[in-house]
Amino acid sequence: MRVVNAAWQEWLSINVARGCTPGSLIDAMVQAGFADDDARVAVHHAFDRRPADPATTATVADPVTQPYRYDPMPVARGNLICADERDVRVLLRCERPQLVVFADLLSAGECTELIERSRHRLKRSTTVDPLTGNEDVIRNRTSEGVWYRRGEDELIARVERRIASLTNWPLENGEGLQVLHYDVSGEYSPHFDYFPPDQPGGAVHTAQGGQRVATLIIYLNDVADGGETVFPAAGLSVAARAGGAVYFRYMNGQRQLDPLTLHGGARVLAGDKWIMTRWMRERAYG
Repeated sequence: MRVVNAAWQEWLSINVARGCTPGSLIDAMVQAGFADDDARVAVHHAFDRRPADPATTATVADPVTQPYRYDPMPVARGNLICADERDVRVLLRCERPQLVVFADLLSAGECTELIERSRHRLKRSTTVDPLTGNEDVIRNRTSEGVWYRRGEDELIARVERRIASLTNWPLENGEGLQVLHYDVSGEYSPHFDYFPPDQPGGAVHTAQGGQRVATLIIYLNDVADGGETVFPAAGLSVAARAGGAVYFRYMNGQRQLDPLTLHGGARVLAGDKWIMTRWMRERAYG
């Protein structure tokens, strides 16, 4: 079995500094004879050792010492926004945190098709471990999901263009769309979508595309009872209505991260819940 000696550590440091992605380094080490788990640990440690650059490191705002500065959000003003080929209604805007609730982002037919094509591909959802960067199954997230490659087919490409137009954020700066299913009693405890900058695992995920800056959650069905998207710090909850969506932004132009965007998925009390999520990055992703 191969060992990560000084030569390999130097190789990792050089390639991390060059901007190589964690996945490419892990693949190279596996091809060179390392066990997959050993390669992942070595790469994660290499990113942990990378010197922090104050100019490119995001910081979580502190309400006392460093309050979050709310600069203009990318979403256009007005109560009706033309998103590519579709008119989308604005139902609510919130300034702190920056949040917009939409209606009619997807048609009933698009919602149904996305649900039906996702049923047979569902797998138990994971979350990112902030210490290691690994994706783990946890008790606090009781959903199943499926990822779609960017531009995977005509429907996915059309929805992605619409989202990019609505949020005024480059299509290539978005992660692939993820469809999630929560059965009755399913929930997701309050959490942040941005990667914690003070945790070593975050560096692995921000190495490609940078930090997450905003989230769009699209509701694919009406939930009979429960299943709201809740924002505890804002005292706000958004009911799941088919075709509607909620957008929230958590990184400003100064690269501060907004802790008021703490959010979760309330427990589904009756029926089930289908949503589709788009996470937006600082730079091109994938």
